Amino acid sequence: MMFSKSYDFIQGDSPLLVSMPHSGLQLTPQVANTLVPEALALPDTDWHIPKLYDFLGSMNVSVLQANYSRYVIDLNRPKDDKPLYSGKTTGLFPHISFNEKPLFVQGVPVDKAYQQACIEQIWWPYHQQLIQELARIKQKFGYAILFDAHSVKAQVPMFFQGTLPDFNLGTNDGASCASKLLHAAQKSLLNSAYSQVSNGRFKGGHITRSHGQPIHQIHAFQLELSQATYMHDKDIYSLDSHKCAEVIPQLKKLIEALLACNPTHQ
Repeated sequence: MMFSKSYDFIQGDSPLLVSMPHSGLQLTPQVANTLVPEALALPDTDWHIPKLYDFLGSMNVSVLQANYSRYVIDLNRPKDDKPLYSGKTTGLFPHISFNEKPLFVQGVPVDKAYQQACIEQIWWPYHQQLIQELARIKQKFGYAILFDAHSVKAQVPMFFQGTLPDFNLGTNDGASCASKLLHAAQKSLLNSAYSQVSNGRFKGGHITRSHGQPIHQIHAFQLELSQATYMHDKDIYSLDSHKCAEVIPQLKKLIEALLACNPTHQ
């Protein structure tokens, strides 16, 4: 089975790598031809994340961006598909959406050979690039920081009750990142118009948990940004320019705080 390029990568010259595993929109024919009509709109995408972080190039930050949709294969899940949370979650090959409705037409058989090809040609290359770039960064700077950039609807009853805070930081309860880096991120959000929480419902997915190794000076954390901070309330999946004008400077301030924080210094 042949796949197109699974990711785009731009190498920077700083201690930071930003990963965007859920912003991809591309589908394979196998998925496009079997999704139910509602799912073809890709509602669970991390919408517009590359646009929100467009400033990263001017900051010389490395960026890794997935091209395929999470409906093809979820890059933020382990390849053995073990659940990340004790509650409800979606898997390596999602079959339900965040609104708990089926993604695929009923009766479509599972093609194990196709799934294995997705792992080998989409999932694994992305993670190989993460590993290689983090190793290169660490070799040059003595440490590396991985920032896994995500977004989510403000209300997703499948995962949580009520409304999410605006900025949801996750470090696997402190296991994937030095505390001083998390504190720097938290401090950058103080005195802003945005609410924040650390290691709440979102503690970091597989990328954060597997690549974050503070004992080896590789630090990782995830940001789940509420889509209410930058998208229209009623126009489906569209950016709100006024909201973006507020939240993008805050995101830039957070990235600047990470770049200024050397976790190897006491």
